[in-house]
Amino acid sequence: MKIAAPFKAACLQVNASNDLAENIRVASDLTRRAAVDGAAIVFMPENVVMMERGRENAIAKAMPHDTHAALKAFQALAAELKIWLHAGSLAVLLPNGKLANRTYVLAPDGSIAAQYDKIHMFDVDLGTEQYAESATFEAGHDVVTVGLPWGKLGLTICYDLRFPQLYRQLAQAGCDFLTIPSAFTQPTGEAHWHVLMRARAIETGCYVFAPAQTGVHTGGRKTYGHALIVAPWGEVLADAGTEVGLISAEIDPAQVASARAKIPAWKTNAAF
Repeated sequence: MKIAAPFKAACLQVNASNDLAENIRVASDLTRRAAVDGAAIVFMPENVVMMERGRENAIAKAMPHDTHAALKAFQALAAELKIWLHAGSLAVLLPNGKLANRTYVLAPDGSIAAQYDKIHMFDVDLGTEQYAESATFEAGHDVVTVGLPWGKLGLTICYDLRFPQLYRQLAQAGCDFLTIPSAFTQPTGEAHWHVLMRARAIETGCYVFAPAQTGVHTGGRKTYGHALIVAPWGEVLADAGTEVGLISAEIDPAQVASARAKIPAWKTNAAF
């Protein structure tokens, strides 16, 4: 099988507010910077255009798929820059009144190549912070992959990170790359972010792209930052720290085959 040539990928790190237009502008400006720097694909974080507080506010500001302003803007941006664009995740209003936490992969002509609804809802009690995503969001059910010019990409979002069986399934479906756009909380990020991202790369032999939210948001929510690009052997190729901006790295698809040849554990489904 012919191995694709290396390419440059970029991940954005943003501090989204509850101002849709401003968030679109910031993400678009960073994407243009990445494209000028040679990125052939750009990854945006979870909730890239809206970090709202409370169920009613989140639903009030969400939009249906067909008329979503951010989706339209990012489709135009991908076509303008002639790049692949992973549009983080958007709150999409469903007919039943709930939301989907949905990611889109946009082709260089602006068309939608794939979409994925977050499967695992972030229903947790951290002691000082409580979250109940299932009260607002409808969980997805489908495992989604999409073909890129360099290989296959597996789509996941944030809390999905904690369910390794999903990533094994994506690797066994032929994925070379995984994306995990996130708005990780500060306490869980400090404890688990780097080790979990590296683990998902190591156990699957995939590159991991983890764009992230950072800083303090509407209502006082704090996110961890540290957008990452991780190689199939587990090396962190780029770490954004805590500032708004972007990271990029040269991606060599041959490294996927190399890592998997050394340790083919990703192939095994047996319990013992």
